[in-house]
Amino acid sequence: MRLATRSLGFALAGCVAAPFAAASFAAAGEQAAQAGATAFVDVNVIPMDSERVLTGHTVVVRGDRIVAVGPSADVDVPAGARRIDGAGKYLMPGLSEMHGHTPGGFPTDTFREQVMFLYAANGVTTVRGMLGLPGDLELKARTNTGEIWGPTLYLAGPSFNGNSVTSPSQAADRVWVQKGEGWDHLKIHPGLTVPEYDALAAAAAQAGIRFGGHVPADVGIRHAILMGQETFDHLDGYMEEAGGIRGPMDAATMEELFALTIGARAWVVPTMVLWEVGVIGFGDPDALAAYPEMRYWPPEGVQGWKDRLEAIQARDAWDVEQARVHASNRTRLLGMMNEAGVGILMGTDSPQMFSVPGFSLHRELAAMAEAGMSPYEILVSGTRNVGDYFQAYDTFGTVAAGRRADLILTNSNPLDDVANVADRAGVMVRGVWKSEEEIQQGLAEIATSFGN
Repeated sequence: MRLATRSLGFALAGCVAAPFAAASFAAAGEQAAQAGATAFVDVNVIPMDSERVLTGHTVVVRGDRIVAVGPSADVDVPAGARRIDGAGKYLMPGLSEMHGHTPGGFPTDTFREQVMFLYAANGVTTVRGMLGLPGDLELKARTNTGEIWGPTLYLAGPSFNGNSVTSPSQAADRVWVQKGEGWDHLKIHPGLTVPEYDALAAAAAQAGIRFGGHVPADVGIRHAILMGQETFDHLDGYMEEAGGIRGPMDAATMEELFALTIGARAWVVPTMVLWEVGVIGFGDPDALAAYPEMRYWPPEGVQGWKDRLEAIQARDAWDVEQARVHASNRTRLLGMMNEAGVGILMGTDSPQMFSVPGFSLHRELAAMAEAGMSPYEILVSGTRNVGDYFQAYDTFGTVAAGRRADLILTNSNPLDDVANVADRAGVMVRGVWKSEEEIQQGLAEIATSFGN
């Protein structure tokens, strides 16, 4: 039986952001105004090339690039540069959402710009979009060129699933079509047969385009690894194979899968919080709907998420104890993957099921810490690892000369406590800086536009 692509909780009919007069989230003017140099002076740099802090450093940015990093006594601040006092603060690379969704299909430009702002305001400076919608490529062009202040986008096209794929030859043809349309990678959803999957994988190798996402049930995690799938999102394929959905996981199976994954240089994108709530159904709908960040999302969207979770929990087959076991095993699995050296990429599957763009990443940080990952290991998954994954496209993910100027300035050290990432003094995206005061103003305007 073919499986339909699961419906997206953020596809909100009639969800139109109200216009407001005080601000625009378009950034073209700011980009021009900040075309000169910016210097973070006397700051503690967390370069993320190793677990270290470079105290008393100055970082100079010109355009969208870091051009100098060094001890303040050795770095000349260009005349006329904007100086940002970094004394007592910490400068780290921007974070990445490696399983996100972009609002190209949303009903208004204002709403699209707001969603991009939500990501960037929370320090998410790169998003790997995982389901192409009409308008996404246009949004990518506007965002990546700086017209909108928002994360750099790398986008998958419409998904390959049991409804969109009808035969092996059609799957292969669809790969070439999406490559020609300008999508960066391919999204796999459930429902593909093994011949269809293999045809997709062969065509992707010929076309030089990556593919990742779910593991179709007929394909299985082992075969998917061997066929070149580069990311395994949500951990579902591993959980299915190791038996962790309903009971204890098989240790020998997990060790085998970890070795296969590492050997193939594949990556996992855990999406811990979303999967626990939106798929397992483990959470209190009222408590989740009361999260502070829900004021930055349309009320009808939040109500839709609440209704969906209540529907999951009302199913005869749903059992709270089984959900607890499933969630606990996922946490244990992520910790074991990290200890084994499996490559991990940070991702939340936002915006879906109480996962508001940008804010969801901070909840994911806490879930990764619960799995036993250290602050440095967590930050690596959203910075340097992402830079490694996208190295064919650009250089970013560390604080060094020549890197894209995606930066978060914090008031306290994230290496001491990963929650300190949220203690921001400001965010820079491709060289365009916004102080925390400006960020809070923009967030307040978004909340007002939704009547919150």
